[in-house]
Amino acid sequence: MHAELDTLEVRIREVAELCQSLRRENVALRQQLLSAQQDNKQLATRLDAAKQRLQALLDALPEDA
Repeated sequence: MHAELDTLEVRIREVAELCQSLRRENVALRQQLLSAQQDNKQLATRLDAAKQRLQALLDALPEDA
């Protein structure tokens, strides 16, 4: 009985440590996701500006008749 309780105690500790590790990993992944989303937003803004500049250049070209 005592050995079974010791084994159970060890398993509970292992599960608690795993839970803590997963929580830390989750925080890190959330931070990475936020950073990637911010980068994506900046790139989308830059892409939109580039599209507008390109359209302005195309509009400035003479049309072939």
